[in-house]
Amino acid sequence: MFGALSVVAFWAFGVGVLLGLGALVVAAVARDRARATQEPIPVEAVLGVLAGLAGITAGVLFLAAVLPNL
Repeated sequence: MFGALSVVAFWAFGVGVLLGLGALVVAAVARDRARATQEPIPVEAVLGVLAGLAGITAGVLFLAAVLPNL
């Protein structure tokens, strides 16, 4: 959920980056819990990482393009 929200909110001056970081943290917790129980890593965790990285990238690119013009 955090990853999807980070992609949608990348234009909101750092909100997308923060949500993307949250997605990475939640995905890391899910991965650690899966490893502790000897289960495969959930697909949702992998998708969360990918969406979180996309949101962080889009947010950083947006900030880099907008901040010099303020």
